[in-house]
Amino acid sequence: MRKVIVEAEVSLDCLTGGERPEFWGKVFQHHSDDVVEYLNELLAMPDALVMGRRTYEGFAQIWPSREGREAERINPMPKYVASRTLREPLTWNATLIKGDVAEEIGRLKQQSDGYLLQYGVGELTRTMLQAGLVDEIRLVVFPFVAGQGDPLFDGFELTNLKLIDSRTFASGAVALHYEPSRE
Repeated sequence: MRKVIVEAEVSLDCLTGGERPEFWGKVFQHHSDDVVEYLNELLAMPDALVMGRRTYEGFAQIWPSREGREAERINPMPKYVASRTLREPLTWNATLIKGDVAEEIGRLKQQSDGYLLQYGVGELTRTMLQAGLVDEIRLVVFPFVAGQGDPLFDGFELTNLKLIDSRTFASGAVALHYEPSRE
């Protein structure tokens, strides 16, 4: 069975940048060689991506025109997009999830071994967590305070997480790997 990994890059005050270029500028300042290696190792793991609408729209604007190893990996990879507003056909090798999102993600998990990866945290993450579909949450916390932005888990139900791994990078960023508690 596939495992679902959710990955997000956040500031020390657990805010995400959304579409704020200044936030991402700060994040990229802290993308030391070991952070880039870590993110490339993560990208090498999944055989498909699951995405919400906002992530899909942002990534589909940027990635198809990129070149290099990361683009060669992510562009042909199947993508499954949860959205109530998008209509088919989708571009960038993407399929719209139809029907009950949790049921469909559950079916995707059952199809094979391997990994499904979701970049970012949002409504799709909340849906998957509530349905018990998330196997791991990986946060890369960068050493700056954003002061404003989207709170990482805003609107989520109380969820216990168990720390299963951590890693400190040369830039001062920290990767934290959590597993949702099934208790």
